[in-house]
Amino acid sequence: MSTQVDFYELLGVERTADGATIKSAYRKLAMQCHPDRNPGCAESEAKFKAINQAYDCLKDEQKRAAYDRFGHAAFENGGPGGPGGFGGGAGFSDLGDIFETIFGSGAFGAGGGRRQQQRRGADLRYDMEISLEEAFTGKKEEITIEVSASCDDCDGSGATPGTGTKSCSTCGGHGQVRAQQGFFVVERTCPACHGAGQVIEDPCRTCRGEGRVDKKKTLSVDVPAGVDEGNRIRLSGEGEAGARGAPAGDLYIFLHLKRHRIFERDGTTLFCRAPVSFTTAALGGEIEVPGIDRHPVKIKIPAGIQSGKQLRHRGAGMPALNGRGARGDMVAQIDVETPTRLSAKQKELLEEFRATETGEECPQSSGFFSKLKDMWDDLG
Repeated sequence: MSTQVDFYELLGVERTADGATIKSAYRKLAMQCHPDRNPGCAESEAKFKAINQAYDCLKDEQKRAAYDRFGHAAFENGGPGGPGGFGGGAGFSDLGDIFETIFGSGAFGAGGGRRQQQRRGADLRYDMEISLEEAFTGKKEEITIEVSASCDDCDGSGATPGTGTKSCSTCGGHGQVRAQQGFFVVERTCPACHGAGQVIEDPCRTCRGEGRVDKKKTLSVDVPAGVDEGNRIRLSGEGEAGARGAPAGDLYIFLHLKRHRIFERDGTTLFCRAPVSFTTAALGGEIEVPGIDRHPVKIKIPAGIQSGKQLRHRGAGMPALNGRGARGDMVAQIDVETPTRLSAKQKELLEEFRATETGEECPQSSGFFSKLKDMWDDLG
């Protein structure tokens, strides 16, 4: 090994360089010479091996001291850098840094070889149907759901009371296992502890080590006034329990409004159809429409109103959610109703009215027939 290039010269640093300078130089060279960036280049591959060997020596204080004193001879004939010494390259953590720089942090998975964090439980969805009146006033309702909840016998730990966990022997407590394949270091979740880094010595017999069991749970849900179709209510921590004491997910209540017999809703505005007798439509008057708050709403009908006309009553609609804004309006669409059951006296009075008609009473109809007559005259 006496003909080998000096490790300091190979990395391009002074012999007095500190650890940070050596590491920085190594990372820069490793990125330049990495086989994935130089496919098929034997020279880059050889240099990549050499700089890994140099860095593995110089980053270790004891190996560096031996190298500074004896040079490459310090690692020959079973020395600290011989078989079982260098191991053919830089340490896992340093290669991980290089791979993360080249490929991104996802190259080794979240955590970079550290113990995987406990995963919170899944979120749940519950669909609740309410009436328009309940959306107006708000309500409190109890619901029952079946959910994976924390095991009472082991308090969610998954271990039999009085016992605990121990470091996973497969991954050494890291939650990840690594294997070097050529120039690559492959990392995956430990199959024994599933990334927790710990294994249970004596699993709880109730939950079989999961820390959670299926059970029915009754919850009280406060539905605020003003909710609308598709609104949702979040109950924090009421979803699926996390495994072995991990935080629980959330429960989301999705609200759906039942179809109403009278009103249709658009935001805070309520729409309804209001039938009006033809005499009230002709002479004007006042009608009462049942309000969503069960108080009658009086609407004034102007004389001569036509079917399809919309009349707005301020403040008779839905409340804004959480009181953010004024109450909406009610809009009544007028439908003029033609009588179908007339007494003899009513018919007589209507005949008298018809005998006095001049055409000016109903300008739209008289105008229509006048235009129709002109059209036929032009065609003739």
